[in-house]
Amino acid sequence: MSSKGIFTALSGAMVQSQRLDTIANNIANVNTTSFKKDEQTFREYLTSYEKPPDVIQVPRVPASIESFYDMQGGDRALAESAGTYTDFSQGVIKPTGNPLDLALEGDGFFEVLTPQGVRLTRNGAFNVSNEGILVNREGHPVLREGMGQDPQLRTIQVNSRNLTLSLAGELYEGGESLGRLSLVTVPNHEALQKVGNSNYMLRENFQAQLIPANQAQVQQGFLEGSNVNIIKEMTDMIGASRAFESTQQTMKAFDQMDAKLVNELAKT
Repeated sequence: MSSKGIFTALSGAMVQSQRLDTIANNIANVNTTSFKKDEQTFREYLTSYEKPPDVIQVPRVPASIESFYDMQGGDRALAESAGTYTDFSQGVIKPTGNPLDLALEGDGFFEVLTPQGVRLTRNGAFNVSNEGILVNREGHPVLREGMGQDPQLRTIQVNSRNLTLSLAGELYEGGESLGRLSLVTVPNHEALQKVGNSNYMLRENFQAQLIPANQAQVQQGFLEGSNVNIIKEMTDMIGASRAFESTQQTMKAFDQMDAKLVNELAKT
């Protein structure tokens, strides 16, 4: 019986360890421009759900006090990670005074062209390359609107840093329109996958398409900060650490019970 308890406690320790990793990553990115925090999700289930009826006969119902004795010790409950999800809530928009810093207010993403293909980002810390192309901090071209067209034809050529933008993302240089920045989104944010450098791509297993982000507004001379609440993350880290320590103590207690049982059996 104690070995089953150790298995349950071990599963709890593993999920708390994963939760700590997620929280630590959030804290590490508290000052990262446009960073969106992640949340760890868990689920609990009974191992009998994985077994065919002829292997073990236990009630295939959610665990409860009423069903405990019917199981007769033939099942185990455990916890496991159900993955992470990204919180896309708005970060604080901070002024920088740099006309090439752009912040998005509302649901939307910029499109940038990377060597791996088109990626989405909310990090609007842009610059002008030596070739006169509007680029992000990694030197990847920022794209104008025109989904479905060749991305290479959607790069933005500028002659100076004297640029102005409308709230809708229309880009002007010296009063001449250079086109509108590509502002896109997806109906379901779960279709987005983080790929590093504050970039996102569509998950392969999701049937999702990009659509124009008509409600998003561009704020020139601003950057969006991280949406990480450092106080909440620290509080969550303390709670997860205590839960992890509790599971360790539980496993130690079950191990001591096993040792006492072995000793008693050896005496008989």
